[in-house]
Amino acid sequence: MPSFLKITPDKLVRIIGTPNLPTIIDVRNDEDFGSDPRLIPGAIRRDFRNVTEWGPEISGPAIVLCQRGQKLGHGVAAYLRTMGKDAETLEGGFEAWRDAQGILVPEDKLPPRDMQGRTVWVTRARPKIDRIACPWLIRRFVDPSAVFLFVPAPEVALVGDRFNATPFDIEDVFWSHRGELCTFDVMIEEFDLKIEALLRLATIVRGADTARPDLAPEVPGLLAVSLGLSRMFDDDLEQLEAGLTIYDAFYRWCRDATDETHNWPNPRKG
Repeated sequence: MPSFLKITPDKLVRIIGTPNLPTIIDVRNDEDFGSDPRLIPGAIRRDFRNVTEWGPEISGPAIVLCQRGQKLGHGVAAYLRTMGKDAETLEGGFEAWRDAQGILVPEDKLPPRDMQGRTVWVTRARPKIDRIACPWLIRRFVDPSAVFLFVPAPEVALVGDRFNATPFDIEDVFWSHRGELCTFDVMIEEFDLKIEALLRLATIVRGADTARPDLAPEVPGLLAVSLGLSRMFDDDLEQLEAGLTIYDAFYRWCRDATDETHNWPNPRKG
């Protein structure tokens, strides 16, 4: 049985993709990481030898993992606790997560990071569906600290070039529609996030984003909420923050509540 200083892979699975996910810190050495360069969703890589330098920057609770959940993970977590941080280790480390078939994001698919370690993305202003859904997916499963720039459509490519930002959901870029798939579908495919709940959500997003209400009964609901949000906010970043909560709710429904119904009033007895 794990101690209070550890979290098991099955418990971590339940909080991956949720807004209150602790900071996941991957401290595998270069050799171990090179043998399997994939990351637990939302994880950041840090050098265990420099914990006293980057440790103070960690805010909120943290989960530390090394290759097997032994000396490196426990040592870093203990150091963080001396700094007043709430830190625990992943029981069994990366290998236990991988052996339990936990989802893993290929590191080589992540865009370059800025000086603060954040991925930076740029897209068209006035988002509706894909341009809210994709940032939600990135924030919850790829990079919790990701930065999103919303600019006029003609400026997306130039802003991306000048500010080393990765363009998405515009024509003729890697992260965009492909055939019948919308950008959200493409990100799920490329980041290898093909779990049942996200695939279900992807169908709803695709239907709303490509005018296909036949794809799922929930499509008109997402479309209505998305268009309503776009009219509530003049500031794209404020709209994004509100939209994240909407997608949190849709994701939890897709994961936990698709079989639940609600009827009121109750049928009268007799």
